[in-house]
Amino acid sequence: MVFLFIQLKTIRVETGHAESMIERFAGEGIIEQQPGFIDLSVLQKKRTRGEEEVIVLIRWESEQDWKTWETSDVHLAGHRARRGQPAPSFILGSDQQYYEVLGQKGKR
Repeated sequence: MVFLFIQLKTIRVETGHAESMIERFAGEGIIEQQPGFIDLSVLQKKRTRGEEEVIVLIRWESEQDWKTWETSDVHLAGHRARRGQPAPSFILGSDQQYYEVLGQKGKR
């Protein structure tokens, strides 16, 4: 299977707080039941100075599957529930990128 669409979230946090973000994204959730969802990996940068970096890599069968998830009632409800609440103070910044997979090697 060729993975067609990847969502990559990079979250920078104060030293000692990476585990909080890892637990938040690695735990069971509703995304696993979404059509077109392939998998989610949580990575932590090995060497850091002054901050830690957590990357959440989510693979989808298609960009349309991702868009369907992003606009789903269940996904939006989760964001609405946190609306107006400040982000945890230990989060220094975050970024989100999207990639279309054009080639791939490996065993599957």
